[in-house]
Amino acid sequence: MNHPVISQRGLDTPSSPIRKLAPFAEEAKAAGRKVYHLNIGQPDIETPKEFFEAVKAFDNPVVAYNPSNGIPPFLRQLREYYHRRGLTQVKTEDIMVTTGGSEAVIFSMMAVTSPGDEIIALEPFYPNYNGFATMAGVKIVPVRTEASNGYRLPAAGEIEARITGKTKAILICTPNNPTGTVFNHEEMTVIKDIALKHGLFVLSDEVYREFAFDNAAVSVLSFPELAEHAIVMDSLSKRYSACGARIGCIVSKNQELMQTVLKFGQARLCPPTLEQVASAAVVEVGDKYFEGMINEYKSRRDVLYAGLTQIPGVEVKKPGGAFYMMVTFPVEDIEDFTKWLLSEYHDNGETVMMAPGPGFYATPGSGKQEARIAYVLKKEDLARAVEILKKALNVYLNR
Repeated sequence: MNHPVISQRGLDTPSSPIRKLAPFAEEAKAAGRKVYHLNIGQPDIETPKEFFEAVKAFDNPVVAYNPSNGIPPFLRQLREYYHRRGLTQVKTEDIMVTTGGSEAVIFSMMAVTSPGDEIIALEPFYPNYNGFATMAGVKIVPVRTEASNGYRLPAAGEIEARITGKTKAILICTPNNPTGTVFNHEEMTVIKDIALKHGLFVLSDEVYREFAFDNAAVSVLSFPELAEHAIVMDSLSKRYSACGARIGCIVSKNQELMQTVLKFGQARLCPPTLEQVASAAVVEVGDKYFEGMINEYKSRRDVLYAGLTQIPGVEVKKPGGAFYMMVTFPVEDIEDFTKWLLSEYHDNGETVMMAPGPGFYATPGSGKQEARIAYVLKKEDLARAVEILKKALNVYLNR
C-alpha cells in the first residue's frame, strides 16, 4: 500500500527550541515539581483593563469580516502611536494589520523574496525566523554576533561578505530577541548604508521597542533615505501583555510592498475583529501603561543579572532591552543540561526550564553552551530560579 508523503518543506521546518522541551516540563509537573519557566517570553503583567472593557462593550450582532488591512479606527490609533514615537511620516496607508507579529514576518519575507533567494540575519536570532524562511522557500544566511562584546553589530565588511546575487534583505531585531541588545544610531546607520549600497530591503522586527532600558531604540523608519527599503514588523503581544490576542502589523512607506502584502492579507481574508476593537482601545490610552511596566522589567533584569554573575563559570552581558538574556554555561551540551534539569533534578521539589541556545542559530554547532533566559517572572521567583540553577550546575558538573 502506498502512503501519502509529507512535503520536504514540512520535514525541513524546525521545531521551536522554546517549546520542544515542553513534554519534559509536563512530566516534571506531573511528578509534583514546580517548574520556573524561564524559557518563554510570556509576560505576567496584567493586560490593560481597557482591552477587556472594549470586548464587553462590543454590541454588533455579528462578528463579521473586516477589511483585509485592518479596521479604520485601529489603523488610526496605530498611526498616532507611531507619531508619538517621532515617526510622523507614517500614514494609515503605510500600515497593514496582521494576525500577530508572526504573520507580519511571514508576509514581509514572502513579499521581498522568491524561492531560492537569501535573507541575511544576525545570529543568534528568534528561532521562528528559520521556520518562516523554510515556509517561504528562502535561505537565512547568518552573520555571527559575539557574546564577548554583548552581541553588538559586526563590522560592515563582515555583513557585506555574505551578500550574493540572491540576497534580497537584511533581517534585524532591535531590541533583540534573544540577546537583549539594542542597536544604537551608529549601528543602525551601518545597516542603512549597506541597504542603500546593495539595494536591499531591511526587515526590522521592532516588537520590543518600548523595552529599551538604558538607551532608546532606533527605528529603521527614522531614516528618510530608507523610505523604499524599510519594512517594520510589529506586534502588540509583548508591548501590552496581550500575546494571545494575535495582533501585529507591517509598516512601510514602500507602496508597492504594501500592495503586495495586502494581496497576502486578502488571501487570508482579515485579521481578528474583536481583538482589533480591543487593541484600538488599548493603544488609544497612550503610553501611561508603559511607565511602571518598563521599570518593573528593568528591575527584573538587574536581579537576574546580579544573580547569574555570582554563579561560577557562568558568563553573561547585561542586556540593554527586551526581556531576554543569552547566558553561557560551563557545560558541553546545553540541551542535555536543560533536559536533565527537568527530568532528573529538583531542589525541594522545584526546578527550572530554559531555552537551549542552538535553536537560536542557523550555523550548525553554534550555541551549544548557551541558553536564553526570559526574565518575565516576579523578582522573587527569578532569585529562586537562579538559586536552583546555581545548585543544579554544581551537581551536574560533579556527577
